[in-house]
Parts: sequence; C-alpha cells; structure tokens
Amino acid sequence: MKRFNSIKKNDEFRYIYKTGKSYANKYIVMYIKDNKGQTNRIGISVSKKVGNSVIRHRLTRILREIFRLNEEHLKKGNDIIVIVRNNSKDADYKKMESAYLHLCKLHGILN
Repeated sequence: MKRFNSIKKNDEFRYIYKTGKSYANKYIVMYIKDNKGQTNRIGISVSKKVGNSVIRHRLTRILREIFRLNEEHLKKGNDIIVIVRNNSKDADYKKMESAYLHLCKLHGILN
C-alpha cells in the first residue's frame, strides 16, 4: 500500500484552522492551506459525537481511501483537513466521495 503524508500534530491542525480557507456541506467540512511543497497532506478529524470507535474508524478509512484514489486529480502543494459531521455516520462511500469532490471543486483544487 502506498503511504502518503498526513497531518498529525495538533499545532499543524490549529495553524490550518486559523489561516486556511474552509467550505462545508452536509457530510464534511474541509480546510485548505497552501504548504508550498510538492505533495498534498491530509488530516482527518472525527469527533466522538459522531459515533463509537468502530464508526469513527470506518469513516476515517473511507476518507483516506477517497483521498488516495483521487489524489492525481488534485493540484499539488496543499494541506487538507477534513472534519466529519454527524450526518456522515449513515453515509456510504459514494455519498462521502461526492461530498469530498464537491468541496475540492469549491476550493478550486481539482485539475
């Protein structure tokens, strides 16, 4: 499996929340900040309010897979933070992918 860079540190999350641009839809909130690099990085946040650990990890795996499969369609050099909303716990893969690509289009990072 191909590994990709992810955002893990709390300071990085806070910096992107503070200085990045955000858009939201029914299922997710997305923050974008230019990282002046050659690769995209993703950070995924799922609150305990969304569900138990099984549900939270399922949503995280779905979003990671969506990012991995659509990475070649995105412009390079962005830090992306995805915050999962409570409505997502009943959503399937197709709905989540549609929501993700919709927000990427709003941010203008789709090729």
